[in-house]
Amino acid sequence: MRISMPLQYAGEAKPAVDQVVELEKAGLDTVWVAEAYGYDSPTLMGYIAARTERVNIGSAILPLYTRTPTLIAQTAAGLDYLSDGRAVLGLGASGPQVIEGWHGVPYTKPLGRTRDIVEICRKVWAREERLTHDGRALTLPLPPEQGTGLGKPLKIINHPVRSSVPIFVASLGEKNVAMTAEIADGWLPHLFIPERAGTVWGEALARGKAKRDPALGELQISAGGLLAIGEGEETRKLADFTRPMIALYVGGMGAKGKNFYNDVARRYGFEEAAERIQDLYLDGKKDEAAAAVPDEMVELTNLVGPESYVRERVAAFRAAGVTHLNVTPVGDDPVKLIEKLRSMV
Repeated sequence: MRISMPLQYAGEAKPAVDQVVELEKAGLDTVWVAEAYGYDSPTLMGYIAARTERVNIGSAILPLYTRTPTLIAQTAAGLDYLSDGRAVLGLGASGPQVIEGWHGVPYTKPLGRTRDIVEICRKVWAREERLTHDGRALTLPLPPEQGTGLGKPLKIINHPVRSSVPIFVASLGEKNVAMTAEIADGWLPHLFIPERAGTVWGEALARGKAKRDPALGELQISAGGLLAIGEGEETRKLADFTRPMIALYVGGMGAKGKNFYNDVARRYGFEEAAERIQDLYLDGKKDEAAAAVPDEMVELTNLVGPESYVRERVAAFRAAGVTHLNVTPVGDDPVKLIEKLRSMV
């Protein structure tokens, strides 16, 4: 397995990038840069490209509705050029709360839009002909009845470093996961429990892979959690740092009946806890919601404990098909943690 990590984007970005520079020397393979409603992802990715030499730089995720499909393709091509072929395009639909609340764009046809954008990006990068697309949610050039009628097919001016940048898709619902397994280079699941992934997503993954173009190769999977290695209660309690994050997603990322993460928690077998977490979170009781996250869920979504136990967790993620172990190292020496993890994967 390769080792990846998410950039800690909610705080100060520059110190986080300083850490990436050091972790690259320790064997970090990929850094994922999120985009929520803070700093944009491509700016930070360009900064990382200038500061590093080997590590792959992925967006995780670039929301589908925030840019035109061709701008997404241009951005990925530009980052790939600046990084000498190290860019990875992570895409996701995000959710109505951010897309409609922050960006003011209707959250419509997420599956069709995802498929269209993946197809358009690959057409742009391949540069085989002028761009046209008649898709499920998007049409290029824009039809006359929707604009001036003066649009014409164009081709990207520059010659991209690679004719195809790897595309990872963040998805959780069955139809979206099946589509991801069919068309994407990789999959970015969240709150991944390896022992239960087959039960929750196995059928959807199999359905998508049955339609997959062999030229894409095997589906890559990036998943993991907090990484802390050590003995004793103090180390074990480090996993509790993820409780507020789990509560945020399971409880606050959506409304009743419209929360993808809550649905996944229920499918994992945490039905009662998922309902309680959501009720508390939506009622403004965030601390109580975090406390309601089951210990088992905290444990299984992370890699925290003695070295022998962490090795077992690594093996579980590997057995579930994870190719990129995505970890957040926590401790006095993150570099040593990544070096130790390198010996396990």
